[in-house]
Amino acid sequence: MKINKDMTLAHIVEKFPETVPVFQNKGMGCLSCPTAKLESLEKGAALHGLDVEELLKDLNATVDK
Repeated sequence: MKINKDMTLAHIVEKFPETVPVFQNKGMGCLSCPTAKLESLEKGAALHGLDVEELLKDLNATVDK
């Protein structure tokens, strides 16, 4: 299963813990905050000024390793 932009941040980190460093390197360190349970990857990327497609590419590349 690939990561998609509609998944919540908490779901991604729970299912794919190897993605945590990718989020941290992009300045998204609030992965355990309550908002992460509700916020989609797309919304989180937008709030952090990130390109969601680039973030998805990096996350999925990490998962595929």
